[in-house]
Amino acid sequence: MMIKTKVALAVLAAGLSSQVLAVELGEFNGTKFNLGGYLKAETVFDRPDDRKNTVEGSVRQSRFNLGTSSMVEGHKVRGFIEGDFWDNNTSSDSSYAWRLRHAYINIDNVTVGQTWNGQFFANAPFDTEMINFWGLGIGTIAGNGAPIRPDLVVHYTTNGWRFTLQDPVYSNADVPDAVVAYTRRTQSGHAFNVALTGREVDTTPTVDSDDQSDYGAAISLATKLKFGDTSLSLSAFTGEGAGVYAGWGYLGNTGPSGVTEVDSNGDMVTLTGFSAGIGHKFSDKLRANLRYGQVHSDKSALSEDTIQQTTVNMIYTYLPQVELGIELRDQNAANRPPSSQGTSARPAGSQVELMAMYKF
Repeated sequence: MMIKTKVALAVLAAGLSSQVLAVELGEFNGTKFNLGGYLKAETVFDRPDDRKNTVEGSVRQSRFNLGTSSMVEGHKVRGFIEGDFWDNNTSSDSSYAWRLRHAYINIDNVTVGQTWNGQFFANAPFDTEMINFWGLGIGTIAGNGAPIRPDLVVHYTTNGWRFTLQDPVYSNADVPDAVVAYTRRTQSGHAFNVALTGREVDTTPTVDSDDQSDYGAAISLATKLKFGDTSLSLSAFTGEGAGVYAGWGYLGNTGPSGVTEVDSNGDMVTLTGFSAGIGHKFSDKLRANLRYGQVHSDKSALSEDTIQQTTVNMIYTYLPQVELGIELRDQNAANRPPSSQGTSARPAGSQVELMAMYKF
């Protein structure tokens, strides 16, 4: 779907789960400039199953973005760059470094640069709202936050179709990772998406001197149904080569290099996942969301072949641009181990997150 407004562009880049504002800076030489982002303070209480309880606080997720918009020879040209302070993740240093999140050019219905991958667009607009920062929730084909913004992505959109080529996760791949998706929206507010994904998979990941590979493909379905102040989200996917994007695989997941898409015999692993969630707006100030998701591997080297995650949150709009929230998370296996540190860890066990966000 072609992005048509500046506000929609800001929402898209900052995360489709929250309303983001943008401040117009003015127009210079025919180009409009705007500034957006948010400041966010968060505290995460970890209650893992296999180690001691911890608490971590941070404002590193805070971000700033600059957008431009102009007409050039009859073409709508937009630019967008955004960063946050997620680098230098050590427990002894709070002087976190600037990290590039988005940097892309959009000309009419073509987007090129670093931004969301095709799997994200096939799921995020149809998912249940989460405070969770590490990508989408478990259960979707976009549930792993590590490769969610590849170094280079090309999107082409037309009449509900989105065609995506992106920098491959497998470093010796001969072809880009690819996504073809179609979205259908109804006048009543319902939305449906079907997506096909494909990528080249390293079939001998323990051998660095060869480039033996196979091609894995998966299908993803997602929908969001609107019933007044209540929304119902459902998604499902199945296929091969999806572990690095879904956040699970033969050896679980510790990031893009921690997922093994093939078993000990070099055969590709088939993953099947689903998610279901419900969101309700109690008033103009208060909303709540409940979500469950899981991903099952048909082959596993771990004690768990299925990862499950439950999320429930409540978000209160204290002021028009200020939100306060609490989220409870529970999952049966770690897909971000303790070495992730800080608020990005996703251990086996439960978490409670408190947040305050000021959007501008």
